[in-house]
Amino acid sequence: MAPDGMWSIGELAEHAGVTVKTVRFYSDRGLLPETGRSSGGHRRYGPEAIERLRLIRSLRSLDLPVPEVERVLDREDALEDVIDGQLRDIGSQLAALRWREAALQLLRDCSPEERADRLRLIGGMTTPPDTTALARFWRRVLPLRMPPKLTESIVDASVPQPPADPTPAQVLAFARLHALVTASGPDGRPWRPETRLPVDGFRPAELYEGLGEAYRLAEADLRGRRAPRGGAALDCFVDAYARSIGTRDTPDFRRKLSGKLAAARDPWLERYWRLAAELSPDPAVTTGTAHDWLRAALDDHVTD
Repeated sequence: MAPDGMWSIGELAEHAGVTVKTVRFYSDRGLLPETGRSSGGHRRYGPEAIERLRLIRSLRSLDLPVPEVERVLDREDALEDVIDGQLRDIGSQLAALRWREAALQLLRDCSPEERADRLRLIGGMTTPPDTTALARFWRRVLPLRMPPKLTESIVDASVPQPPADPTPAQVLAFARLHALVTASGPDGRPWRPETRLPVDGFRPAELYEGLGEAYRLAEADLRGRRAPRGGAALDCFVDAYARSIGTRDTPDFRRKLSGKLAAARDPWLERYWRLAAELSPDPAVTTGTAHDWLRAALDDHVTD
């Protein structure tokens, strides 16, 4: 150290246990400001530089990018935000690794005859998987004449969230689900389910709001694994259909609704809900299982 208490770049590097090149790099980036210059124009650093350099090295040891290190050095309150951001990034990376691991296990454990098809399915999705295609499908098939907030709530309830630590079977279920919603119909256009229930004066918001409430009312029975039965959930279910077409819940309406729902059953949608259930934390409680339970309860009611 010089008599004036300043260090040269070489002295600072030696005390910090780094190379001169490292000190120069951080100096050039503005992370390690020099205190002054010698008479010969060489960089000089004060005693505080050693602590700042050690802080920089500690932050870099956590793999923080240089721009993030700059944020922390410029703002004392930035460290928490930077840490939270890094934890989110690491969480995404770990999820991607878990999905890759489960996908590799899926391929390892299948027969040679299945491998080509499973490779095609896995290749059609990202890792970790993205639910954008599923959400886009529901926004495409839902009626247009509904409040945006209601549409988004239906999309949220209908799109299963990929588990962070999937089993090989769940990787296959999501891959099949993704292939299902991105498939084209016979005419080459994106597939959409056939709808037979709407009539003149049909009010879709009335239907979907009522169905959502009916599904919530049915949750306790679904969690308890109870057989389909009458009650508040079924009454709400039927009333939603009745109000959507401007009529009332009567025994005759229930008989007709049971027949229409049976005729409107769509194998494609039933497959969607089966696959979605495989990704749910509780496969017994999904929009699809709730609808099937209520439809079965209606069928039992009208045949009593």
